[in-house]
Amino acid sequence: MNIVVFGAAGWLGRAALAALDGNHRIRAFDYGPQAWQSWNDTDGEWKGGEIVHGDIVDFHAVDRAVAGMDAVLHMAVYHSDEPGAHGVDDQKPFLINIKGLWNVLESARRHGIGRIVHIGSCQTAHPGGVFFSADVRRPDGGLYGVTKRLQEEMCRQFYDAFGLRIIVLRPDYIVDSRLGIGRYREKLGTEARPYRQGWVCRHDLAEACRLGLEFRDVDFDVFHVVGTPGAEETCNVARSREVLGLEYRGDLEQYRIGADVE
Repeated sequence: MNIVVFGAAGWLGRAALAALDGNHRIRAFDYGPQAWQSWNDTDGEWKGGEIVHGDIVDFHAVDRAVAGMDAVLHMAVYHSDEPGAHGVDDQKPFLINIKGLWNVLESARRHGIGRIVHIGSCQTAHPGGVFFSADVRRPDGGLYGVTKRLQEEMCRQFYDAFGLRIIVLRPDYIVDSRLGIGRYREKLGTEARPYRQGWVCRHDLAEACRLGLEFRDVDFDVFHVVGTPGAEETCNVARSREVLGLEYRGDLEQYRIGADVE
């Protein structure tokens, strides 16, 4: 397939490109050359396909990237710990997370794209003790959580209204079990980042992306993708194995040593 990957240069994006390399023709979209520098030290320089730069908030830039493709992998997201981020004056969560995804879905509709995989976000365990099925939404009210829930609702709406074939993957916290670090490069299994329920190795999530893009028997569905034992008791992670055939290979248990376990 010809696949356009939005957010290709990011923490998850680089793992997804590795999972797709050699199997599909890739067009990698991110905001500029500087985006690729962030993970070159861990993932190397990517040379597996076409790289295009643009602002995901610009519909015409997105539309040019989608043109000629068969499938879309959407991973672009705004999430920041900088002072003022996700505050009342921060417009980026709405522009990147909401307008950006709308641009991708609307362009995919216009071009007749046959499969979209969107990376959502959700807790592993519901704070109210409710099992997280595909129909149970994340309940938190922070701006990041609100925009991620709205993204998922937008995917549902485009399926209901236009029949876009969309798979939403719900990870919790994305780590790298091979490198032993989290998305902020913090070392796993330490006081700063103790082992907890809800981790998923980015390479397992990348494999879920590949399987979702290639899967033909689902028109719309939502799957939790979590790699820690016990997740099946609180969310529908078992369905990622049963339906997509995902095998979790990341060794997260090694980071229990010397750490507090939730």
